[in-house]
Amino acid sequence: MRVPPIPPSRPEGAALLAELHAALCRYVVLPSPEAADAVTLWIAASHAQPAWEHAPRLAVVSPLKRCGKSRLLDVVAETCHAPLITVNATIAAVVRSLGDDPPTLLVDEADTLWGTKKQADNNEDLRGLLNAGHQRNRPMLRWDVTSRSLEQLATFAMAMLAAIGELPDTIMDRAVVIRMRRRAPGEHVDPYRTRRDAPPLNGLRDRLTGWAREHLRELHHAAPAMPLEDRAADTWEPLIAVADLAGGDWPARARAAATVMTAAEAQQEEDTSASVRLLGDLREVFDQAGADALYTSTLLERLHKLEEAPWADWYGHPLRARELADLLKRYQVESRNVREHGTGEPRKGYRRADLHDAWTRYVPLHPLHGLQQPEPVGQPGREHVADGGPGAATSATSPGPVADVADGQTPSATGLTCDVAHVADVAAPPGANGAAQSPRWRCDRCGSSTTHARVATYPHTACGGTWQPTQPTVPDRLDRGQPQPPAWPHPKGTKP
Repeated sequence: MRVPPIPPSRPEGAALLAELHAALCRYVVLPSPEAADAVTLWIAASHAQPAWEHAPRLAVVSPLKRCGKSRLLDVVAETCHAPLITVNATIAAVVRSLGDDPPTLLVDEADTLWGTKKQADNNEDLRGLLNAGHQRNRPMLRWDVTSRSLEQLATFAMAMLAAIGELPDTIMDRAVVIRMRRRAPGEHVDPYRTRRDAPPLNGLRDRLTGWAREHLRELHHAAPAMPLEDRAADTWEPLIAVADLAGGDWPARARAAATVMTAAEAQQEEDTSASVRLLGDLREVFDQAGADALYTSTLLERLHKLEEAPWADWYGHPLRARELADLLKRYQVESRNVREHGTGEPRKGYRRADLHDAWTRYVPLHPLHGLQQPEPVGQPGREHVADGGPGAATSATSPGPVADVADGQTPSATGLTCDVAHVADVAAPPGANGAAQSPRWRCDRCGSSTTHARVATYPHTACGGTWQPTQPTVPDRLDRGQPQPPAWPHPKGTKP
């Protein structure tokens, strides 16, 4: 298809974009000049939705409240095409509001829709609509019981979502992301009042609509040179097409904004991945140390020694205390004065208790704590402890010491059993002086054991189980009798 030539300058379009840009910056402090240009172009692109193949989302996120998200939504609502604010709207109402010339969906406080797993499950249809509506010809299918026919409902529409924190990854991947922040003391904006400020913005909106609809055919056939690829190019193409149509310095500004903001999001994603890796490595360091608090210097020293970890060469230098704090800040984990192992002078460090919530939310089960499925009784070639069945100790191939231990074993709460290595940890021979072993604790979920009393005061970070104290064995089983049964609870219906 032949691409019509785009004039190098269109004073009308460039002037309209400049006026819109000034209106945004009058009421809202945006995080960067590129972000201000992106929002300006996104609003202008909403007036030409019938021309686009893709409908970019505008994700306005911030780490805290009072960062200007709602004020930005107010200005967008008065300047974009046919705003539809979806406050408590059902998915059916939203879908039936769309059509060949769809409105612009505006969703404030979107974090309340996907903030918890229950909320995410309840709003899964809305997320599916927003994902499908990014591209044209992705209808939602419904069966009309009245007419006994299949309905194809349009989903295509541009949408703006404002939220505290992150939105679902599938939405962020289809969005121009604006990361808002609170105004600095020297940054000032004009107060916004709807009855006073909305009419001039509405007049600007009407002029934007007239300009975009006049050139709708040109925009429909536009094929701008893109500095991006794949989905990022799909998302930014409408904005760059509008900039090319407007002319002036807007084509260069649009491409600069696309490049800078896409690179920033890629870096944000990389940092997020690294921070999750850091959580897992910190859990390993704390488990190895068996402490409930460690100095920052101790943590950094141990992180630098982890094999195949990036912390010894973090952007050309070993990970530093400030960088460690920055990576953990997003999980509401901060350093504080601690005493390592409960002794020594107070110094800056981190507590296991402060990290526990982040571990349970973001770090998956550690592969070293994986459990194995039990095998049929008597199967040759295996050296696992039997699961307590009638023939548990009768396998002809089972070593004697394992059979002895198996006499007193019961299956775990999950129906799985642990390796011989775990059992041997509990039933290891006593010291040479004949004294009983030191106290141990066993996880009631995966069967792992520990001798660290401080570790046992917290839930097992690998599986979420609870540490239960065990009884020590006596020195000589043959002369002194059978080992005492363990103190952890047995599954219902079994005997120790």
